[in-house]
Amino acid sequence: MIARWWTLVVVALVLAVLGDPLAPVALAGMPVQDAGTGTGSIRGRVDDADFGLPLAAVQVLVVEANRTVQTSSQGNYLVSGLAPGTYTVIFTKDGFDRLPVFQVLVTSGGVRDLDVELTGKFNEMNEFVVEDVLQLGAGTELALLQLRFDSPALLDSISSDLMSRAGLSDAADGLKLVSGATVQDGKFAVIRGLPDRYVSSQLNGVRLPTADEDKRAVELDQFPSAVLESLQVSKTFTPDQQGDASGGAVDVRLKGIPDETVFKFSSQVSINSQVAGRDDFLTYEDPSLNYWGNSGGNDVQPTGGNWTGAVGISRETAPLFDYKYSFAAGGSRELDSGVRVGGLASFFYETDTSYYEKGRNDSYLVRDPGGPLVPKPSQGTLQQGEFQTALFDIDQGSRSVQWGGLATIGLESEFVKTDLIFFYNRTAEDKVTLAEDTRGKRYFIQETLGTDEYDPNDPSDPGHAGPNLDAANRLAAPYIRTETLAYTERTTTSLQWTGAVSVPLTDFGWDGLLDFSEPEVSWNLSTNRADQIEPDKRQFGSVFLPETRFFIPGIIDILQPAEFIFFRPAASVNLGNLQRTFKEIIEENDQLSLGVTFPFEQWDGRGGSLSFGLFADRLERTFDQDSYTNGNGDPNNDFAAPGGFGDFWSASFPNENHAIVEFASDVDYEGTQDITALYGMIDLPLSEQLRLITGARFERTRLAVTNFPEANALWVDPGDPANGIPPDEQATTLEPGEADVPGENIDEVLPSIGLVWEPFRDVTLRAAYSKTIARQTFKEVTPVLQQEFLGGPLFVGNPNLEQSQIDNFDLRLDYVPYEGGIVSVSWFAKDIEGAIEYVQVDASLGTYTSPFNYPKGELSGYELEVRQDLGRMWDRLDGLSIGSNATFIRSEVELTDREKAEFAAPGIAAPLESRDMTQAPEYLYNIFATYDVPESGTQLTVFYTVQGDTLVAGASATDDFVPSVYALAYDTLNMSLTQELGPYLKLKFQAKNLTNPTIDEVYRSQYIGGDTIRTSRTRGIDYSISLSASFAF
Repeated sequence: MIARWWTLVVVALVLAVLGDPLAPVALAGMPVQDAGTGTGSIRGRVDDADFGLPLAAVQVLVVEANRTVQTSSQGNYLVSGLAPGTYTVIFTKDGFDRLPVFQVLVTSGGVRDLDVELTGKFNEMNEFVVEDVLQLGAGTELALLQLRFDSPALLDSISSDLMSRAGLSDAADGLKLVSGATVQDGKFAVIRGLPDRYVSSQLNGVRLPTADEDKRAVELDQFPSAVLESLQVSKTFTPDQQGDASGGAVDVRLKGIPDETVFKFSSQVSINSQVAGRDDFLTYEDPSLNYWGNSGGNDVQPTGGNWTGAVGISRETAPLFDYKYSFAAGGSRELDSGVRVGGLASFFYETDTSYYEKGRNDSYLVRDPGGPLVPKPSQGTLQQGEFQTALFDIDQGSRSVQWGGLATIGLESEFVKTDLIFFYNRTAEDKVTLAEDTRGKRYFIQETLGTDEYDPNDPSDPGHAGPNLDAANRLAAPYIRTETLAYTERTTTSLQWTGAVSVPLTDFGWDGLLDFSEPEVSWNLSTNRADQIEPDKRQFGSVFLPETRFFIPGIIDILQPAEFIFFRPAASVNLGNLQRTFKEIIEENDQLSLGVTFPFEQWDGRGGSLSFGLFADRLERTFDQDSYTNGNGDPNNDFAAPGGFGDFWSASFPNENHAIVEFASDVDYEGTQDITALYGMIDLPLSEQLRLITGARFERTRLAVTNFPEANALWVDPGDPANGIPPDEQATTLEPGEADVPGENIDEVLPSIGLVWEPFRDVTLRAAYSKTIARQTFKEVTPVLQQEFLGGPLFVGNPNLEQSQIDNFDLRLDYVPYEGGIVSVSWFAKDIEGAIEYVQVDASLGTYTSPFNYPKGELSGYELEVRQDLGRMWDRLDGLSIGSNATFIRSEVELTDREKAEFAAPGIAAPLESRDMTQAPEYLYNIFATYDVPESGTQLTVFYTVQGDTLVAGASATDDFVPSVYALAYDTLNMSLTQELGPYLKLKFQAKNLTNPTIDEVYRSQYIGGDTIRTSRTRGIDYSISLSASFAF
């Protein structure tokens, strides 16, 4: 693959530099980019107005793109690779009047012809023209707002400038400023309430692989603001986009090659209020994290003997501060041949530390219809007297490093523009989790003894000391401790070759109807790889039994010493109390996209375009996991605890005799996903005010998985609820081939039609309909048992899962009262057939989560957005700008017939017909204000965001009723203060998450009364100070 790459690159560069007239034709036969990359071009000729002769060496500046080219000896020029939008083009040459041309519209894949004439210089231009041009600025919010206004799709964008003002560190943070957008798990895009499976996330238009074991989605936290130019979100599907862009398409645009030589440097130090000054930060002996995040963790040690290495937590002083730095250098120059060459190199590095304590992770259920929530028991019941609960108090500490770089080289001639882009990111994280259940015992004594008083240090306390030598109370809801040490390395690599070429063909078409001009061919060829390794994840569990006195007057008086014994959750009863897991996930893809656009003028001279393209993506994933344990038969299965629960068995465990053996129950797999597509679309002006954008995309998907189960691998067959086949209640042995997904070609035709109406100069109304799909992930169709920490939640895949079909409806009204201001109202609706939703299922191995196709789902909502420069309303408010957006979402999925029957059963008595869609917040608010004082170089920015209640997991009703789990609404307040220090330096102070809300998940149902906490934590407040320098030559 790489050899083919470099051959094509060398050919393209040689042809372009030599100016071979056959170069456009040669390049036209190469792989070219899907117009979904969103590029267009401006081309034309510049003549002397007085003599009618071509003018050479005219400077042509596209202001918003910060792109400059010179006309050739024949007066011709081409500026390609432009994002769709409206541009200001300025033509300058010594001895001639400067000529600005405003409102030059560039469409996706289109070529805009712009021929001009320059007149001899007799007087200066009016000053206001230059001022208006300077206000636009390259890569600013103003340019992106203009792009939104002129785009045929519903497009929202966030510039790197706005992200910097908001103190946002990466693309995931930046996405939160887009109306209707939020982020799941800190890194995955959710657009209009539709999570990652409904969102196509890309890098410069390229669909990247991901090594996340849970999702088939790009992790946006791996793109730091240091390498970002903008974040563009298209909320309507057009045929040149990916077929799974149901909620939207998120395109992370990397910084391009600058026209002038630049050098930039930035450094920052920061602290977190929950980390700074701690002397009890969670860590472990000899942690794996190093400066470059490439330690690789531990190797597998010989089985049958004792293994070295910590198995539990330790405490130490927290890092004093975190830091980050980045630098970038680049520029371009024009050769004597008229070819412009350039390059950009960027490097970034950062550390991050987080900590929280007294978090919660509680499991509850409703035992009796109409009754209250009670702790979910395992390995027994309250009535049996010997059981365990899962009411965990959580402390967690995390340290991470992230570093990487961006390198771009480019070439541009009269007909050809091409770039070679390399991006690399490495993220390593050491996460330590301490989970302790002491509240289960209090529940037991309240229910059985009717008291809240319990003293674990009193040998005679009835909470653990039973009468007549009965030790059952000692094993009733005992104290439990789990310790998890998880080190993870993630890397992402992308090598992209992109470009565009104009093919000099004779004009053709239907005279008087459609007159076509020279077509443009664009391409993107990429090879990408994502890796994730968890080398030696360690999970240790112990059950504490307090010192207990058994006393019968005059007969016996026995004192049983305090001790720890093995803790094995129901899902891990065949393991010892120590698990050491080695996991590696590799995902690679080769991607080709090609687009050909034919610009035309229709019957009344208005410009449009006709586009065709193809797309191919071959993705391969390998999942390999090996688990080791001290075994269920470990004879050294207890540990004396004279210090009580304050002792940690994990501290002494490595020095004891615990033979480690392989637990042959893992399921490895290999998966492939092939996507091929063809599309055609037309952008046709019907009148001065009305445009039609329509077309269709044919897309073929093939998803195949081959499992490689070990000898003792167990799984739970999830059945096929859509056809009345319930999940198995018992875990069974997984035989080779039993749950493989052989792979079938699934063909879809995805139409799209949109209308853009401009009844007035500053008002645009857009309406669109489209059909899209949502795909399964490898994990969702593979029966691999996933567990975040010992005793944590389980996940089981469903081989019967199918793609979802989505019908999308969109309306948006934009009003732009002046440059930079906007008032917008949107309505959207989505009908989903076969919606993929997660369900909690009870089985012999415990409660687990599994995905199913629901009959149908519906989602609709409204978006409101306002951005205003208050200085235009009152001079005294000059420099103050405000903006806000709000999204209101209503969602519903219809339950399967099986679930309806289960909820209505007499033993449950909680009838349900439907519920909300998962990950769809009820509302989203973003409010921001910026205040600029140009005279002093001071800038103050405040950002406030709110995310409403969001369903995380739906209710279940197998043996007992488990209510739905909702994430409660929470807010975030960020502020930054920037001060220029001369022409080159800037000093910035930032405070993030000033509200520091408690982030809660709760059980919620009309059948249980009020909410009950499921999980809870806080993130702390971040304070930082940074110094940046920028030099242009």
